[in-house]
Amino acid sequence: MEETSGLRQSILAWLEHARRLPAIPQTLTDVALATQPEFDQVINAVVGAAPRVEHRDLYGKVDGDWLPRWSTLIGGSGLGDATRLVAHGAKVPVEEVADSFVAFCTAPAPPSEDWLLLRAGVPQGTHVPLGPYTLQTFTADELRQMGPMPALHHLRPGALDLSLLADAPFLHTASPDRQPSRAPRWFGHRGPRAEAAHWRALLPLVLWSSEPLRVEAVFDVERGRRFGLKPDDVITTIQTHLDRYGMEEDVEVRETGSFCVTPAELPALKTFCIEVTARIDAVMDGITSDRSLPKKRARRLERAARHLLRAYQRTYSDFGVWEQEADELHLDYVIAIEALMISPKDKRGEEISKNVRTRASALFLTPGHRKQAQDLVQRAYSARSNYVHGDLLKPPPGRQQLEQLRELRLITRQIILRWLVLTPTNTEDLAPLLDTAAAGTDREHIDGTLRSFFAATPPHDLPSDATPG
Repeated sequence: MEETSGLRQSILAWLEHARRLPAIPQTLTDVALATQPEFDQVINAVVGAAPRVEHRDLYGKVDGDWLPRWSTLIGGSGLGDATRLVAHGAKVPVEEVADSFVAFCTAPAPPSEDWLLLRAGVPQGTHVPLGPYTLQTFTADELRQMGPMPALHHLRPGALDLSLLADAPFLHTASPDRQPSRAPRWFGHRGPRAEAAHWRALLPLVLWSSEPLRVEAVFDVERGRRFGLKPDDVITTIQTHLDRYGMEEDVEVRETGSFCVTPAELPALKTFCIEVTARIDAVMDGITSDRSLPKKRARRLERAARHLLRAYQRTYSDFGVWEQEADELHLDYVIAIEALMISPKDKRGEEISKNVRTRASALFLTPGHRKQAQDLVQRAYSARSNYVHGDLLKPPPGRQQLEQLRELRLITRQIILRWLVLTPTNTEDLAPLLDTAAAGTDREHIDGTLRSFFAATPPHDLPSDATPG
């Protein structure tokens, strides 16, 4: 306790010293501040309150000795920003700054987390589990607490306007492979694209609603230490509102897109996501099996999901895709369908094309919907073959092409969802059951299972073939 009090007093003394610093940039860089003789008192106080044996992340070797890193104490903690603000005469809550610095140094380093900001609108208080992920909203004050020295957030030049993110949907999960650090990071998130790295959390949300869902930003968080989202990562738009005097004013708001969940829909979304996540997990558990079929089934699901989500990431609205990319999105959807509709026993060649369309159509509940699905998949598969073989495509007029691409997107969602509902998690193959159903000899299991799922766990857009009556 005495060491903590000493650390707090050292910071208050340092901030008092900051009032006498010349307010010119060269003297207020982190490097320049670290060379101030008064900063040695801060380092000594940190050594006393946060010994290396308990707080290794604060320390680095200097001339063979272990000492607190100045880059962490000044840059990572936010003390440098506080010092510069004081030097420039800003009204800084020094008591809160001192408390934040003490907490930064003496608290255990928090685990690293991956966060995804989604372009969507969800209700305040959303908290939906998705396996190891959580879909959650936060208030602006809760987000402020994610970074160091929250009391300074509104004072920092160019700081992210957290009011834009109040009730924004975030997917977050622990990132155990990334070691937590209180040192400043000079580079942003690296790794696979968001839809590839986080597909198991994104897929249930995409299957919930036909409205396009996109990832706006992927960043890392260490709660109380680092909130890696940058202002440029938040896409905004201007809306006109009437103020309290009835005058029009322009207000900057976050772009939410068309994927929206109302408070009344939130319980159904939660139930749907839990159920679909469990089915995804059951299939993916096969990746560790000693049998070939469960392993292949898990890989096929992952590939289908990644291709679907890659196309979604380049779909900006219901009909909003770049015309130059329409053929590539088309290919992604067909690959997703084919990945799930083929069987390890299928022969190469024309049989695969036939099996893909007949099995896909067998997933639908009425003759009319089966015929519609078969025709759509056949057209899509034929176009895919022309594309990969280098033939010239003759697309329909622009709007019609986008309408067909939308139809393909929607049916791909349905095929993946129904495949998840029907697929066994043992060593049985779904393909023979679909072949039998396609031949019209036995549909009871498929129809009954699908109808039971849609009745108990309806998505936002209940398929028309599953609508009662």
